[in-house]
Amino acid sequence: MFMAVESTLPTPVRTPASDKDAKALQFIEEMTKNVDSVQERVLREILSRNAETEYLKRFSLNGATDRETFKSRIPVVTYEDIQPEIQRIANGDKSPIFSVHPISEFLTSSGTSAGERKLMPTIHEELDRRQLLYSLLMPVMNLYVPGLDKGKGLYFLFVKAETKTPGGLLARPVLTSYYNSDHFKTRPYDPFNVYTSPNEAILCVDSFQSMYAQMLCGLIMRDEVLRVGAVFASGLLRAIHFLQNNWKQLAHDIATGTLNPKITDAPVRECMRIILKPNPELAQLVTMECYEENWECIIKRIWPRTKYLDVIVTGAMAQYIPTLEYYSGGLPMACTMYASSECYFGLNLNPMCKPSEVTYTIMPNMAYFEFLPHGSSTSCLVDLADVEVGKEYELILTTYAGLCRYRVGDILRVTSFHNAAPQFRFIRRKNVLLSIESDKTDEAELQNAVENASLLLKEFNTSVVEYTSYADTKQIPGHYVIYWELLVKDSDIAPTDDVLNRCCLQMEESLNSVYRQSRVADNSIGPLEIRVVENGTFEELMDYAISRGASINQYKVPRCISFTPIMELLNSRVVSKHFSPDLPHWTPERRR
Repeated sequence: MFMAVESTLPTPVRTPASDKDAKALQFIEEMTKNVDSVQERVLREILSRNAETEYLKRFSLNGATDRETFKSRIPVVTYEDIQPEIQRIANGDKSPIFSVHPISEFLTSSGTSAGERKLMPTIHEELDRRQLLYSLLMPVMNLYVPGLDKGKGLYFLFVKAETKTPGGLLARPVLTSYYNSDHFKTRPYDPFNVYTSPNEAILCVDSFQSMYAQMLCGLIMRDEVLRVGAVFASGLLRAIHFLQNNWKQLAHDIATGTLNPKITDAPVRECMRIILKPNPELAQLVTMECYEENWECIIKRIWPRTKYLDVIVTGAMAQYIPTLEYYSGGLPMACTMYASSECYFGLNLNPMCKPSEVTYTIMPNMAYFEFLPHGSSTSCLVDLADVEVGKEYELILTTYAGLCRYRVGDILRVTSFHNAAPQFRFIRRKNVLLSIESDKTDEAELQNAVENASLLLKEFNTSVVEYTSYADTKQIPGHYVIYWELLVKDSDIAPTDDVLNRCCLQMEESLNSVYRQSRVADNSIGPLEIRVVENGTFEELMDYAISRGASINQYKVPRCISFTPIMELLNSRVVSKHFSPDLPHWTPERRR
């Protein structure tokens, strides 16, 4: 049994930056001190307002708003369980199925975590809750990083073209919804939260034109940039690669004060007409920095005042950390908030901690939260205030928009408490990536194996930039295939075939005992294979996904692939293949 432990935040650099910050920080303290009573209130509000909905009536709640009745009558569900009702709403049914408030739109999942896109119904007031959580981020950050009101943030933010359901409701990613809302477009001026990117560039649906204009603004305002960010780490790396591919044209625009004719979006051209002026000196600096093949520390070289990177590097994004460190010269990486299409959950109260130490404090006012101990039956759910340090849980959600006891699919580990509020480390999505027969390898296990194998590349000044996988069952026995894109920083000492073969074996050594037993004792799995692909292959993969409707903001490289066109693209870019040269260690006594 683990005892609850109180965490003490690292000593803040300074006191609240303003009265506004002080009020926001006080709100956080009030919410985290009164977790259980706030949760009780939230559930009561959700159940009372939605008492007349079809969904709650189906389970004979009869107006009850207490936890005991709610838990005894409302089942825990997955998306597939409620998909028929969601489809009715999408087709135009306006009756109160989940919520008495009208469904304002659908928020789409990224479509890369667990297959096809999901449609999450939402109501207009959820924008207020999202805005509330956003408003808490900078007051916390200002405690640790002073002077952020003395410059701007270079953030690469994007929207996706909107679609409509048969019933006429918008269906779009949650960030596209937020950026298109008045909450974002008409946000009041805040000196601590000024972006280099104008709204017109962010709201341009053409990803090339949007990225070009945002990068150009970032370069023009390079002396003002204090922080650089994107939603995910992969998005920031995409921006760096974009600069690598387009710096000559960007420098030309800066030197001449004329905008690339490929930028045809009228609002973008108009706003850039005001921002872009001839600056040959800046153009020469950009050329000097980008002309060199060595892009190490490029972020600090071009934006020298940058204090930190603002990107999500938890979960599957953790494997981007070495590449970001290379491009940034080791700048701190801040993970500020935890959110999804279903709900915005909470924030990191120590945003300048190491990426491996990131924890999120769930704000109890955002929704009603329950937690399923990992591996337990759905009859064992516990409340937010009752989770235990050291244990892992699956997150279960009940929202104001009408989702009831919904399995989000995230696995979280409790690390500590802030006041009465538990702090969680994101562990993984609850899904199996690879399986040949009885073996089951999940995302966290695969990532750990890649990380362990990549240690063999360090002495060759090489790192894994990106990876994905698939279970090849066309041959007997089947085997795991891992695609690697490598960053070779010194071609004179690039890793040999023998080293990459040993990487295959190291990955196998890192996998679970069922896999190793299948390899060693059962001969039911063949040697693991690593296929090294050309540089830029995963950029092409992202471009392909975006061309098929994926959101550039929410895109995450799928850690397992099976879609034929994607496999064909990857296989056409393979430059070398490597196999495990030996069997991994396994004995009946060994357990992992």
